[in-house]
Amino acid sequence: MIRLVTRARLAQIERDARAAIDRAERVEADAAEVGEFLSHALEELFAAQQELLLKDAEIRRLREELEGESLEGRTLTVLMHYGEPHAVYASREDAYADTATHGVPAGTPWVPCGERPASASEWRCEAFIYDTASDGFRRAHLPAPKPIEGAA
Repeated sequence: MIRLVTRARLAQIERDARAAIDRAERVEADAAEVGEFLSHALEELFAAQQELLLKDAEIRRLREELEGESLEGRTLTVLMHYGEPHAVYASREDAYADTATHGVPAGTPWVPCGERPASASEWRCEAFIYDTASDGFRRAHLPAPKPIEGAA
């Protein structure tokens, strides 16, 4: 069987072949782009895994350290804003430093609040100490008891 191919048919075959080649080149370029994206994603994933491992090790170390220590006598400081707890700190100095971030000058002298209610002070630090009897923290300095009228 003999088949005659015209110029028009030959031109059509050539256009179809070029279109297939163009599609293949686009797919190849897309595949290279996706490969590069995946490579970057894997690098970021690896870095995040390493960071998580380091944090996990630090958490484990802190947990072991905490479990090994007795809480007896441990103190903490609560920074109060108009009588409401604002933040909890391991030391009074840390609490004082944080008030500087809220507009209180770093050199401001702190004076005892006396018998004033906590809500009367803009910023106030209250010390708490661990009490094993109650298995919790209590105020380090309790206010003086006031006599009740008529009580003996």
